[in-house]
Amino acid sequence: MISQPELKRVRALHQKKHREEEGRFLVQGRKVVAELLASDLRTEVVFATEDAAAWVRASFGRNLPVEIGAPHQLERIGTLERGNELVAVAYAPPPLSQRVPGQGELMLALDDIHDPRNMGGLLRIADWFGIRRLLCSPDCIEVYNPKVVQSSMGSVFRVEVRHAPLADEVAACAAAGAKVYLATMDGPAVYDVPLMRPAVLVMGSESHGLSEAMRASQAEVVSIPRVGGAESLNVAMAAAALCTEFARRTR
Repeated sequence: MISQPELKRVRALHQKKHREEEGRFLVQGRKVVAELLASDLRTEVVFATEDAAAWVRASFGRNLPVEIGAPHQLERIGTLERGNELVAVAYAPPPLSQRVPGQGELMLALDDIHDPRNMGGLLRIADWFGIRRLLCSPDCIEVYNPKVVQSSMGSVFRVEVRHAPLADEVAACAAAGAKVYLATMDGPAVYDVPLMRPAVLVMGSESHGLSEAMRASQAEVVSIPRVGGAESLNVAMAAAALCTEFARRTR
């Protein structure tokens, strides 16, 4: 059985304040825990039902710190609607320093993204297209939110994320020679705009678009031309379409 103090400590990681104070976050479910254990991130402990613990040991060896808990205890420390059989506590990596894109690199910059599923989807898109770093404005949702971790399906462990004043970060990239592209609803069609690397592609939220600071920057504007009647695309859909065009023309 998991002790009451341990239950309380792990449940506190549901909250951003405690995740930041402890430098730890939760990873849940067999698929995402497997991705964690295969990554370079350190795992503090894995809490599991007896069946899930047997699977962990058979798949990843017997030296992992696994604590067996009753199903009702796993339900208390997990955040999934159902199936809380496996909850790992991972150490968050240290904050990243500033870095400009290298030769041939594409970075994705996210401006005021709050929806956890969108952020998780953006991490998966970055991972799919080989984008190694996301730049996030300070008001973006943190990537170690349990819903973000879950919806990233493990991509959060392979993509670097830096939260910093976005206009300053993007300006530093531009000064170092990277081309900056702003994704908007009404700019020139991406198919008609010359694309080059190194580059930074800046995406804003679906509800508010790009911030005033980013709109004021001297950067190339691109959009996805609308053919049908949909009012908009969410930011993850738009990022996938734009990254596909970058991959097609600049890889």
